[in-house]
Amino acid sequence: MSNSEIFTQLATYDHEQVVFCNDNSTGLKAIIAIHNTVLGPGLGGTRVWNYGSEAEALNDVLRLSRGMTYKAAISGLNLGGAKAVIIGDASKVKTEALMRKFGRFVENLNGKYITAEDVNTTTRDMEYVHMETSHVVGLPESMGGGGDPSPVTAYGVYMGMKASAKHVWGTDSLAGKKVAVQGVGKVGGHLLEMLHKEGAKLVISDINEATLKHYASTLGASVVNGDEIYSQDVDIFAPCALGAILNDEHIPMLKAKVVAGAANNQLADENIHGPMLIERGITYAPDFLINAGGLINVYQEHIGYNRETAYRKAEHIFDVTSEILKISSNEKIHTQKAAMNLAEKRISDIGKMRSTY
Repeated sequence: MSNSEIFTQLATYDHEQVVFCNDNSTGLKAIIAIHNTVLGPGLGGTRVWNYGSEAEALNDVLRLSRGMTYKAAISGLNLGGAKAVIIGDASKVKTEALMRKFGRFVENLNGKYITAEDVNTTTRDMEYVHMETSHVVGLPESMGGGGDPSPVTAYGVYMGMKASAKHVWGTDSLAGKKVAVQGVGKVGGHLLEMLHKEGAKLVISDINEATLKHYASTLGASVVNGDEIYSQDVDIFAPCALGAILNDEHIPMLKAKVVAGAANNQLADENIHGPMLIERGITYAPDFLINAGGLINVYQEHIGYNRETAYRKAEHIFDVTSEILKISSNEKIHTQKAAMNLAEKRISDIGKMRSTY
């Protein structure tokens, strides 16, 4: 990828700053993308992933950081959007030295970027980062942090799912509803427990066989393999793994009337696949809206952690989702566009009183 292509990508997504971090001694290769800081410092987790190429890593961090901007804005948080990726196999590259060196790069941004845990990073990794910078959240409760944010993320998804159900069926009850959950890791697992408690019937898929067996035995979930999850005869489809799964191939396979899950960037192309879902009569709960519980949780940590407050703010996702679904219907636009418009309006309004962070 040439320099001109990089700046074309930055212009496309309208990023403020991208930092490439390299350290030969620790093996660190990371990219920090700061999308927009009108509302406040950019906050977003750091994921470790064995990307196929550096261009793929850059594209991922640009899309993810942009999503964080919208997530913070629509949630009413005084935060901007940012994200970081560390390139490599997490089982091989992650060391104390590497995470602490990454922490130094974060520190050099002087608070413009606040990091947190994400895919393949843990609260322990954030402890290492914290040894080099104070600009980190997602710390263990023993250090005054909020601990694992995944229960609050799952609760927000659950609220968005219930709001979508009420929009489609006239009631937010999920009792008796068939729900297919793709990806039953931390967030997906907590979501399964909430759904089971309410009496939903569960179908699950994941790459981890042990996790599948656990939820099949404890919650009575039915297990399917790979792409079979898309074509299940269910009411609700909940993508809780990686993104871009709502695409030309998978959308025609869906039988669900509602898509509401925790995965980021579910629409492969929001301008194509958002309208495609409407054409097929499927109600889509925008991912950056309903998976904002984790961000809400770490924001509370940033300003002074209180778990009850985090859950109370995540519960508000029900109301915002309901509003977005109404706007979508009234204005004849897809739900992702309706949510983005609302987020952009808040950024524009606040931008009139101040510039960037």
